[in-house]
Amino acid sequence: MHPESFEIRVCLSCGLRYPRTEGSTFGFRCPHCLGETRAVSRQVLGGERISQKKEIEAKETPILAVLADNLRSAWNVGSILRSADGFGFAHAYLCGITPTPEKEAVAKTSLGAEDFVSWSHHKDALMLVNGLKKAGWKVLALEEDKRAVKAGDIKKPDRNTVLIVGNEVTGIDPGLLDLADEIIHIPMRGGKRSLNVAIAFSVTAFTLTDH
Repeated sequence: MHPESFEIRVCLSCGLRYPRTEGSTFGFRCPHCLGETRAVSRQVLGGERISQKKEIEAKETPILAVLADNLRSAWNVGSILRSADGFGFAHAYLCGITPTPEKEAVAKTSLGAEDFVSWSHHKDALMLVNGLKKAGWKVLALEEDKRAVKAGDIKKPDRNTVLIVGNEVTGIDPGLLDLADEIIHIPMRGGKRSLNVAIAFSVTAFTLTDH
């Protein structure tokens, strides 16, 4: 029996776009790189596309992802996942020593956001980001740096974009900063010159999506 419908999925890592039918040998993992994927449309075989308007919007809307590299705090990770869901981020790359939702404290703080934001763990963030850049992704880094521009000056992403946040003490790995297409900072007016990493992510995520 032929399947009645199929869905189109896009890989969050390499950008591969492929069809998947019920019972297909292709699963939810990318058949090319085994990365996380998401469905962007669904269509009836031999018929009209289901919710054609939504499919067109999905095709034109860039994928947003957050990359948390070597975060120490499970509570920060959970908070970032919760904010990522709220601002429409599709995926979270958790790298290095960053705890994952498999840790109880992360899941407790995220309040189930990991059910809506897919995630994957990677040992080497530099290797991951190099792969994303080759796949055409734009790379943003949230860090105080002489090269940084104000968060409010960043334009709304026009292609798949990953936003990097780094260690609570040492910040983002210099190697990742060198790979970034743009480095972003949040102007501070008080005596304290920095924000908690989860709050800083939320502020920047809002500026990227509120257009």
